[in-house]
Amino acid sequence: MNTRIYFGRLPDSVTEQELTDLFSTYGNIVNVHIAADHTGFVTMITPEGARAAIQSLNGKALSSGILILSEAARKEEWVGIMNGPANPRRRPSYLY
Repeated sequence: MNTRIYFGRLPDSVTEQELTDLFSTYGNIVNVHIAADHTGFVTMITPEGARAAIQSLNGKALSSGILILSEAARKEEWVGIMNGPANPRRRPSYLY
């Protein structure tokens, strides 16, 4: 099962190839995505490789910045966060 690593505060000069090279020492990389705000995700094949990368690289210097890494929440987890608690009595009604 693929595991996504979230990163934040990435320096402007860092490329997807640099991140691929950096993270590939901990396991196989599925893909790397850098967003416009210099945050993004690295997707690794195994959870063990992702955890090893997070443990080794979190807080380390990269170019002119510091890597801030964490395991990304699964879609099932963030859907619950976005929609609030699963209590049907507390959901807003859209009937007018």
